Amino acid sequence: MVDVRTAESTALRPPLAGWVEAPVNYLADLSIKPVTYNPPYGTGLPRREGNYRNFTVRVHDARSIVRDLSLDRQAFILTRHDTEVRDFYDEEDVRTKYHAEVEALIKRETGASKVVVFDHTVRTADRAVERGLRTPVRSVHNDYTEKSGPQRVRDLLSPEEAERRLQKRFAEYNVWRNIDHEPIEMAPLGFVDSESIAPRDLAVCDLVYADRTGEIYQGVYNADHRWFYFPKMTRNEAILIKCYDSLKDGRARFSLHSAFDDPTSPANPRPRQSIEARAFAFFD
Repeated sequence: MVDVRTAESTALRPPLAGWVEAPVNYLADLSIKPVTYNPPYGTGLPRREGNYRNFTVRVHDARSIVRDLSLDRQAFILTRHDTEVRDFYDEEDVRTKYHAEVEALIKRETGASKVVVFDHTVRTADRAVERGLRTPVRSVHNDYTEKSGPQRVRDLLSPEEAERRLQKRFAEYNVWRNIDHEPIEMAPLGFVDSESIAPRDLAVCDLVYADRTGEIYQGVYNADHRWFYFPKMTRNEAILIKCYDSLKDGRARFSLHSAFDDPTSPANPRPRQSIEARAFAFFD
């Protein structure tokens, strides 16, 4: 059984300042085992197996409750985060400057003693495949599972350090931001309040690459899910998303998120440009 919620719920309850209704892509059930086949960058789009369907959900504007959000309850927060990176399409600039900025941000927000930024993905809705980039992900998912979280630590660290770190608390966080100089108009990211996620809502999905197979959680539809987003995100804001937590003390351990089409977007919105950096936080 996967523990995803806090022991004492302090759930965020509507009404809030505003909301939109939009379809999001869930697994309707587990009649077909979910599998995603990911081609190499720039060669095509992922191919998915599974009984996926669009379900209309109410997505609440979370800007009015930013100070109430917690990584240990909702599993996502919004924070101001300035960056010295001028061009997020410059791989060298991202690895030398942005990874250090993300490390400092996660330490600041979590109190971790060590942070290892190990990966980042630039996404765009504008000719992504031909540019060797990824498109926004329009399915309800979480990046790590009970199994793949610890395995990724073993992949990244030396055997000795990995086993030592795995004896104490560790967590995986994604840091997501708009990299355009104008606010987001297309495909914002929506989040499910982790306190509204039941264990049965997390389905293991194999991720098949040319050289390896990993796994993530895909979200199974639950009408009780409470959805939130941050409209018109700017370049100096960042969202932290907790995708894994080893501690089983009742705090949020996993999350669910997805891009969606905001019905209040302009008729011809600017294509979304974003980056997510992934990192492990280790606690002493």
